[in-house]
Amino acid sequence: MEVFAGAYGDKRRAAAISRLSERIVACGSLVVRELGGDRKGELAAHRVLDSAHVAPGETVRYVARRTAAACVGRRIVVAQDTTETSYFGYRDRGLGGAGRDGQTPGFFIHAAVAVDAETEAMLGLVDARIWTRRGKAKARRQRAFLAKESARWLCAAQHARERLDGAALIVVGDRENDIYEVFAGRPANTELIVRAAQDRRLADGGKLFAAPEQWPELDRQQVRVPSRGPGDKGRIATVSLRAGRVRVCQPLHGRRSALAEVELTLVEAIEIAPPRGAKPLLWRLLTTLPAGTAADAAEVVRLYRLRWRIEQTFRMLKSDGLKLEQCQTYTPWRLFNLAALALHGAVRIIQLADARDGSTRPAEDVASQAEITAAAALGPSLEGNTDRQRNPHPPATLSWLTWIVSRLGGWNCYYKPPGPKTIRRDWDRLATLAQGFTLGCSLASMEKNVRIP
Repeated sequence: MEVFAGAYGDKRRAAAISRLSERIVACGSLVVRELGGDRKGELAAHRVLDSAHVAPGETVRYVARRTAAACVGRRIVVAQDTTETSYFGYRDRGLGGAGRDGQTPGFFIHAAVAVDAETEAMLGLVDARIWTRRGKAKARRQRAFLAKESARWLCAAQHARERLDGAALIVVGDRENDIYEVFAGRPANTELIVRAAQDRRLADGGKLFAAPEQWPELDRQQVRVPSRGPGDKGRIATVSLRAGRVRVCQPLHGRRSALAEVELTLVEAIEIAPPRGAKPLLWRLLTTLPAGTAADAAEVVRLYRLRWRIEQTFRMLKSDGLKLEQCQTYTPWRLFNLAALALHGAVRIIQLADARDGSTRPAEDVASQAEITAAAALGPSLEGNTDRQRNPHPPATLSWLTWIVSRLGGWNCYYKPPGPKTIRRDWDRLATLAQGFTLGCSLASMEKNVRIP
């Protein structure tokens, strides 16, 4: 599937955006001067990013079409979160306040990505909202829920349900997602897992955080706790699991919801006897999934842990990858269009890096048919005489394609697998060769069909 086919109401605009998208992955940069390649390309890139016909929402919608095709028939975790990008010392040209002080110019991105619940593979971008704050908003409690920024959590779940119609969905969010209206208004046939932040009132008169004290322990598990800074080597923690059903009451303040109560499952994972001075692990997860057994409770915890995929996306988008905060583009509309393309690029780089480990996902999840056809033609010429120099992966899988891309970049098959930066650079070679291969095939077909009198 060509990602932007039919987008923006014009083939030339769609082609220009497609080129920019490919260049972002290949260059690992969001500096338009580098993406354009030369002065002419730079000006063309600025024109299409500045076009009123090109909008971030439409870019995301077309990217989500490919994600939807990859998700059909699968059980999908939709991981969502919000990040902000601030420009310290920047002279305001239309960006509102961000940062800790609320004054530094910047903007926000709320994104959702699809992850295969069984293989934990990144399948693609599902939704994104990009905005900046302008002016002062009304008092929070005076506004309808859908008029608040916090409605983004529910809107992302709704968009995921609409776009991934052929998949079984579980939408996951962190403590900022602990909003009563999200549970009360969740889309049909969509499950939720949210880390609890509010010690909510329960219908039986108790409080949410105290409820597990009365429940039996279901299981104990060993969990690896990663390093949290210099001098911390991480540790293995023993975690106790408890779970039960609760009826959560709507908040006392603010506008009243249509539902006075919502029945949910609470899963508590708490560390037993943490080391002295260490902050104990404690997850309280509110979910619409059942958790009547130890296996069910452990599965809820496992699915919530897949939320790290959206954090990985933001890291690749910003300081650890594409460096959105250093893109040298500050006009809001251009910046938002560039950010939407950058999200798509960050996800693709992660997918290609994942494929190093032998993913059997179809190559079409990431690549166009033209690129796959070109790779199939080029593949045999990149293999050597030894077993280690032959592509060990099933044809037309993502790992098969990544092996070919890596060989194009000079990987000799003997050292460690290429990293994301190397794969990102080598991908550009395949895209260029695919264009030439397609053109050559087209010319050959034309010559074959020409009749010589």
